[in-house]
Amino acid sequence: MNKEIAQLEPKLLWYYFNEVLNIPRPSKNEEKMADYLINFAKEKNLDALKDNAGNVLIRKNASKGFENVEITVLQSHLDMVCEKNSDKVHDFNVDPIDAYVDGEWVKAKGTTLGADDGIGIAAALAILASDDIEHGPIECLFTADEETGLTGTFALEPTLLKGKYLLNLDSEDEGEIFIGCAGGKDTVAEFSFNYEKTPASLKAFKVKVSGLNGGHSGDDINKGLGNANKLLNRFLWDATNNYNIRLADINGGNLRNAIPREAWADIVVDEKFVKEIIESANKYNTTIKFEYRSTESKLNFSIEEIKTPENLIDKASKDKLIHALYACPHGVISMSREIANFVETSTNLASVKIKDNKIVVTTSQRSSVESAKEDICNMVKSVFELIGANVTQGDGYPGWTPNPDSVVLEIAKRSYIKLFKKEPKILAIHAGLECGLIGEKYPEMDMISFGPTIKGAHSPDERLKIDTVGMFWDLTIEVLKNIPKK
Repeated sequence: MNKEIAQLEPKLLWYYFNEVLNIPRPSKNEEKMADYLINFAKEKNLDALKDNAGNVLIRKNASKGFENVEITVLQSHLDMVCEKNSDKVHDFNVDPIDAYVDGEWVKAKGTTLGADDGIGIAAALAILASDDIEHGPIECLFTADEETGLTGTFALEPTLLKGKYLLNLDSEDEGEIFIGCAGGKDTVAEFSFNYEKTPASLKAFKVKVSGLNGGHSGDDINKGLGNANKLLNRFLWDATNNYNIRLADINGGNLRNAIPREAWADIVVDEKFVKEIIESANKYNTTIKFEYRSTESKLNFSIEEIKTPENLIDKASKDKLIHALYACPHGVISMSREIANFVETSTNLASVKIKDNKIVVTTSQRSSVESAKEDICNMVKSVFELIGANVTQGDGYPGWTPNPDSVVLEIAKRSYIKLFKKEPKILAIHAGLECGLIGEKYPEMDMISFGPTIKGAHSPDERLKIDTVGMFWDLTIEVLKNIPKK
């Protein structure tokens, strides 16, 4: 138990957030979190179930006087994005999150904090555990594997939920209520290569991009952040053309929904070019630091000599990879023509890995317009098919179409104004939310999404703004108090 966090207000909510921090819950390995929830329900004499997909549902009866109020669903997701700094020793399958209070923020030491969506889980648990909150019947839905495929929501049975209204507790900007989101889809390219013996008289170097902020590939895609894979490949392109480098290994990024923060490659070069390539790397470091001076203050490009590897990726495959990575789009593709300052379509060049003699490139596309989503997916697909890669695409998930006439939205707006004496912003979000999929299975469900302020989600810079957690809590309670009768 982190005593600093435990002293924060509201105490019951922070108590359960502390509990969540101590339970490992990587995507696709949320069993410990699910077990905790089931045991919690048993201790509180609440009805609970876990379905075959790993989703957990806990039901609580209405408080006295609210028995005839419509059922409300409180929805959050079990898993968290597991990212850490390269020098941090941490096993997300075993170790608790090492969180601490830093001024007005709660942060984690060297890893993601998991406030996305641990704070949503904590809020639901605090409501389930309390005996002094006015509310109608409640269904708390905790979905599995939101971050890497929405597999829990895809498998959600359309008869499981009885609620008419749904509060998605997975947004990251206090003062903003979301009524729509982008849909998404992944595009993965794989192609085989051959290893060749490294010729004599070649020197080897590791080149590395580090120090980037990273971030959420939806929320942060329009913030001018650097993509480590693109920045690394830009140097590899120049070094190939100028010094005829060869490639031994490459590794960049991790998760499809995180903008890559670090990337490196092991290269070899003829001895006669050693001085020039070192000078070129240092010059490149200066160049990109200048280009990203306003958004990436810790960006660094480094080069260091390493032991010469025994084998190299064959030259033809290396050239194909570098051409494709250079051509592959990344970032904002188009802005909305209807909503001011709203990203419509984007793509993220998420990771480049070598696995079992194959180069695997993972990308993720998002759009609030279904046809535009398919268009950018096909654009990325065509780039890698041009080099003969085997390209696969996931089923994707739908966007969530805004309903400006939403009853629960009007309740939330009135509640926010009453509590904070100002109007909330009503927005759609470029990130993916489970509301789109839930809406497909429950087309009559009236939904909104809101949460406290979380910055740097999906990166070790993730931080949760303390004062907004209390506002988030108060708004949730006020909305529940005002849900209509049946």
